[in-house]
Amino acid sequence: MNGIADTGFLVAFASRGDRHHDWALEVSRQISMPLLTCESVLSEIAFHLGSSSYALSLVSKGMVRVAFEVNRNLDALAELAERYSGRSPDLADLCLVRMSEEYPRYFVITTDENDFRVYRRNKREAIPLICPPRR
Repeated sequence: MNGIADTGFLVAFASRGDRHHDWALEVSRQISMPLLTCESVLSEIAFHLGSSSYALSLVSKGMVRVAFEVNRNLDALAELAERYSGRSPDLADLCLVRMSEEYPRYFVITTDENDFRVYRRNKREAIPLICPPRR
């Protein structure tokens, strides 16, 4: 199974103290590597974990591959930002929605189910997700 990695999944994978850590480990055993992601996600990981080195190691070790260019997708991102302005999406979320359009056979792996259940790719399509089980 192929995936697009969101921040919450990768932070949970890295942090034993994260409530989704066990879930992230299990998911990592079931997916093909590398996962696709964007630079905004890497920035968020570095912030949340306080380690740019860890974020960069995900790329250097082949767990993730940056597969998105903001410049090439600027118009689509601006449209998504306008469409979802009421939710105040961050740039990483917008990039992942756009990546889901570019890689339609990939699941978005996220702990942010509330937002990603609302976001739509290609205006109307639900985004295929892998999320932690609901409690």
